[in-house]
Amino acid sequence: MERRIINTELTPEDEKVESGLRPQYLKDYIGQERLKSTLKVYIDAAKSRGDSLDHVLFYGPPGLGKTTLSGIIANEMGVNMKVTSGPAIEKPGEMAAILNSLQEGDVLFVDEIHRLNRQVEEVLYPAMEDFAIDIMLGKDSTARSLRLELPHFTLVGATTRAGLLTAPLRDRFGVVQKLDFYTTQELKKVILRSAKVLDVAIDDDGAMELARRSRGTPRLANRLLKRVRDFAQVKYDGNITREVADFALDIMDVDRLGLDNNDRAILLTIIQKFSGGPVGLDTLAAALGEDAGTLEDVYEPYLLMNGLINRTPRGRVATENAYRHLGLACPDSGQAG
Repeated sequence: MERRIINTELTPEDEKVESGLRPQYLKDYIGQERLKSTLKVYIDAAKSRGDSLDHVLFYGPPGLGKTTLSGIIANEMGVNMKVTSGPAIEKPGEMAAILNSLQEGDVLFVDEIHRLNRQVEEVLYPAMEDFAIDIMLGKDSTARSLRLELPHFTLVGATTRAGLLTAPLRDRFGVVQKLDFYTTQELKKVILRSAKVLDVAIDDDGAMELARRSRGTPRLANRLLKRVRDFAQVKYDGNITREVADFALDIMDVDRLGLDNNDRAILLTIIQKFSGGPVGLDTLAAALGEDAGTLEDVYEPYLLMNGLINRTPRGRVATENAYRHLGLACPDSGQAG
């Protein structure tokens, strides 16, 4: 039976659209083939034993489907999913209350799990290993510890910064999976499926152009599809062709590599303000007025994947590809990598 996961931040109409775009089962999930095949083995094995799935950690850049996979796990296992995030849980008692509300086999999804504070994290240790939590009753000399048994559950953690997880927490996950950027062909399939859900007319060339500019990220592909749909309805006949996609994406300042104004600002800052680099992450973030963590987690992975910047021991360096893409002359002596 398919379980419903409600996001209270969305209107009912938006929730219907978002839930429609998210695949509900592994057979409908596009991309991440190796991850899917191994995850299916773990799920089928757990179901055949009548056990809950072992705790799962997904890590990788944002927008690749970590939340979607968590919902799929709950649906495949036939259980409910409770959703929270690391920054939302401030006190150990709040985590204890969430754990105590779970039913047998339930999935607890914790987004940005690397941002749990240490006291809250320590509540998870016995919960993940022994399915129990220790509660302190009374104060001072009258204080005593009470162990509360929990139903067997599956903790699914998601993080963009696996390196920030503490070793004790990371070691308690039985399944650790990395999500990779999508290929253009995989993104094309995602876009065609989403267009069908949204009842948007799109041809293969239009879908391919959107896929090329989606930075290897399904979330961005779906977002661009919705915005290009608007241009197609207002400026054209409602059909998304390559011409329509080109027109809309150019207006939106999404270039042929999928770089937007923020990406180009990063490259131009390295090249123009720091002579192509090297420049340290914190210095670059200060020059851009951006958070260093956002630069490292959101923007850098795609720029690195496309060979537009290099990381060196001394800092970030713009490559020849970056100069070429921006139409700038590369210095002969070449600090560009």
